[in-house]
This record gives sequence, C-alpha cells and structure tokens, in this order.
Amino acid sequence: MASAWAGMTERERDGCRELLELLQTDDLMALADTVTNRLVQPEDRQEAILAILLYSQSAEELLKRKKVFREIIFKYLAAKGVIMPPSSEKHQLVERAKHYWCEQLKDCASEQKSANADVLRSEERSKGEDKQNYEECHSLGEEFCQWFFGMLNSQNPQFGQPLEEWGPQHFWDDANLKFCYNVSKQNVEEYAGADLVSHRLLSLAKDEYLFLNPNLDAGGLKCTISHHGLVVVAVAGTVHRNTCCLGVFEQIFGLIRCPFRENTWKIKFSHLSIVGQNALEPGTQVERPCIKYEQEELQEFYVPKELALAEPQKF
Repeated sequence: MASAWAGMTERERDGCRELLELLQTDDLMALADTVTNRLVQPEDRQEAILAILLYSQSAEELLKRKKVFREIIFKYLAAKGVIMPPSSEKHQLVERAKHYWCEQLKDCASEQKSANADVLRSEERSKGEDKQNYEECHSLGEEFCQWFFGMLNSQNPQFGQPLEEWGPQHFWDDANLKFCYNVSKQNVEEYAGADLVSHRLLSLAKDEYLFLNPNLDAGGLKCTISHHGLVVVAVAGTVHRNTCCLGVFEQIFGLIRCPFRENTWKIKFSHLSIVGQNALEPGTQVERPCIKYEQEELQEFYVPKELALAEPQKF
C-alpha cells in the first residue's frame, strides 16, 4: 500500500482525502470508476475515497480529473483560509492547492509573505506562458482552417475556383474520420486510413456540392496543444449548397507535425458533425455558430482511448 501512494506526500494524501469528502456521492463513485478503470467496486464513500487515493499517480493527476470540479477546489482552499480570486481558473487552483500542501509551517511573517510573492510571480509567469502558447496555437489553427477549407471547397464544381491539390498525402496513414449528420435523423459513419478519410471528405464537396464556411472568429475557432505536440483544432461554421444555407457544422481535427517536412502538419483524426436546419434546436443562430467545448473538454481528445467515444456535436 505504501508503494501505491509513492506519488503523493502524506500531506497531499490527507489534503486530497479532505477535498474528496466535498464531492457528491454520485460524482465520487463515478470518479472511482474512472481512476480504477472499473476494476474496483467500492461499496461506500470511504472505500471510494481509498480506491481513488490508491490508484491516483499523483495529487496533480487527481485534481485535474473532470469530476474534481473547479468549485470543489476553490471551496477546499477557502475552508483552509487560502483566498483566491473567484475568477481563478482550475489550473491556478490546482497549483495553489499543491503549493499549500507543500508549504512548511512558518512562524515568521516575512517568510510567509515571500512565499506568497513567489506564488504570485509563478502564476503571472504561468499566465504569460499560457497566453503565448494560446496565441501561437490559435494562429496555427486559423492558418490550418483557411488552408483546409479553401482546398476542400475548391473541389466543389459549383464553386468556380481553380482546383487545389487534395489527396491522402495530407493525412497520416492511420488517420480516422467520424462523420455524424442529422437532417431528419441521426446518422454516423466511421472511416479508417488516409485513402478512405480523404475520399469521404472529398465527396462532400465534389459529389454532394457542399460548401463549408468556417467561422474563424467570434468563438467559432478554439485550439489547444498537448505536451506531446498533438494540436486539437475545433471549428464551427455554416453549410451551403449554391445560395442555400443547409445548416451548421462542427469539425474537430487532431494535427501532428510531420518530422520530414518543415512547418508541415498532417491530420491524425477528424470528427465532423453536420446538423440540418430542421434538426437545429430552437434559438440556434445559424449566422455565426460557435464552439461550445471548453478548453478542458478539448484536451480530452489528447487521450487515444477516448477518441472513438467523444461526440463532436455540441450545438
């Protein structure tokens, strides 16, 4: 049992236990299922908490779990007298909780003040790095969407523009596509391999005469990047045929840099959802559709086992 807890200090373990006590029972049991991969079936809250602590690799991994809500961490810190701005994002609260658990009791007020100043500087530095990474990632996503949809739409015979080079060379060999479309009822198609994925997307423009018009501002584009270099691009827009607006679409791409060609990215996966006007929820604005995913939800696409389970439509 001691080795299973090797990733947490005693103070982190005690803190995580107190924090988990704040979760609702249903959320606690669901979290235990996720952490243990359903291999452990706790009978009550205390068994669930023990299982979660045993099978969590670190305090940071546990705090970043989806069921450990931002509000729970905020409430825990407030109960400990650690005051954070109400607008603090989850990753800031996680870092503050980790720091709180690592703090040594200090009798000297000046030492406490110095520690708080270090935290603030670290948070400011982290904010600066996050902002820079976001801007670079968003710029990449915008450039990719302009290239991809320009190339795809050029294959539409009714578009009247010169054909651009389309083909499987823009996809990784093991690329996959999940295509959901809802006109009168929900339909789902799945394709694997660069050739099949490329051909199915091509047929949308070439054979079905669809024109996908992405909304690259006003919330229509969101991007994130993993530590391993996988870029997730989510874009929303409208679907047209000739002068008729048929509905809205949302497409999520996973991009990986090609190691053999400088500044070249290839598509690892794509999830495309098209919803016809008749199937839209009342009040949906067709003119400027937006991405409903939060940043943390987009980051779930980093995990390969979740790729086939994630539903792309959030309209």
